[in-house]
Amino acid sequence: MSRVTLNTEADTEDEFSFPVEETAELVIKTVLEREHCPYDVEVSLSLVMDGAIQEMNRQFRDIDRPTDVLSFPNLSFETPSDFSMVEEDPADCCDPETGDLVLGDIVINTKRVKSQAAEYGHSEKREFAFLVAHSTLHLCGYDHMSEEEAGVMEAKQEAALQALGITRED
Repeated sequence: MSRVTLNTEADTEDEFSFPVEETAELVIKTVLEREHCPYDVEVSLSLVMDGAIQEMNRQFRDIDRPTDVLSFPNLSFETPSDFSMVEEDPADCCDPETGDLVLGDIVINTKRVKSQAAEYGHSEKREFAFLVAHSTLHLCGYDHMSEEEAGVMEAKQEAALQALGITRED
């Protein structure tokens, strides 16, 4: 994989001291490289406040409360990160103009980035990067419904952040 195209939309009053888009692109690219994604990809990133993510959570998950991040995969993987299905039907997976693999949408609650960073005692950048890595793995077909699945996701998230030098000490 050589390129990540990030389509970012911000509907928030929150600001961060780190470059949000650059950080998101770097985290997504690192996760996808570690997952051996052979494609240029397109991901949509929305930065929102509590009310907007609560509405999405209610609408799409039937949970009427705000959350920290939502993931909306464009692909249905039988096996996480098995990108071979893209070759079977590229018209359903790729942007017809660019040929990029359309991976899906990430929605991040900026209030939760700030509050969880404070709660866990690390930087807002680390919390943001963690949520992007977590969501990117969801876009690649991973889930955490069982302890085993959660363990796999946690290890992959931590490995990607460690590779980028984004640690809990930041």
